[in-house]
Amino acid sequence: MLKMMKEDVEVVFEQDPAARNYFEVILTYSGLHAIWSHRIAHAFYKKKFFFLARAISQISRFFTGVEIHPAARIGRRFFIDHGMGVVIGETCEIGDNVTVFQGVTLGGTGKEKGKRHPTIKDNALIATGAKVLGSITVGAYSKIGAGSVVLKDVPDQSTVVGIPGRVVIQNGKRVDQDLNHSDLPDPVSDRFKELEAELKQLRDEVQHLRKGKNDYDNKVVQYANETKRNV
Repeated sequence: MLKMMKEDVEVVFEQDPAARNYFEVILTYSGLHAIWSHRIAHAFYKKKFFFLARAISQISRFFTGVEIHPAARIGRRFFIDHGMGVVIGETCEIGDNVTVFQGVTLGGTGKEKGKRHPTIKDNALIATGAKVLGSITVGAYSKIGAGSVVLKDVPDQSTVVGIPGRVVIQNGKRVDQDLNHSDLPDPVSDRFKELEAELKQLRDEVQHLRKGKNDYDNKVVQYANETKRNV
């Protein structure tokens, strides 16, 4: 437990450039407090002290703004950045070296029993406000873009954006952890640009046809006038 807690502190320095010293991180990082509280609650949950585990979880939620069900299984070096509004469901499974940002929900889609929450594999990153819902798997080294809603499995080494989430990068080289939230591919925007280009092409064709029709009408009028003069 102490070794895992030390790793939890070290990963903060790796992921957050604002972290200055151990004293500040240990006392002020709510995401870190939420993870430590969960590790304690999870230990009680495994020993079937369900009420005590749930009470620790709710107290942690009150002070940190992060709700993690005590049954959720979380690996080593898990990092919650800022943390406010993060929700992690009961049957959620999270691997090692996973990073989530504020407002992330790892939730279910209904009242079904059994495995109903996501499985997040090692080294995945889930950006601000993303919702990963249902018994799906987010592959290793994958990224979920800010505000995305993911309802289907995500392959390893993929980047997903949009509502619903779409895979926009797959089977490429290893995806680094430093997600640039302002430079993600946007398939919806790309499609709008394609439609705008098609619309411009159609307008040009209509103008060309109108110009041809006007030229033809002018020639007809000119021919009619010449015919009248000749008569």
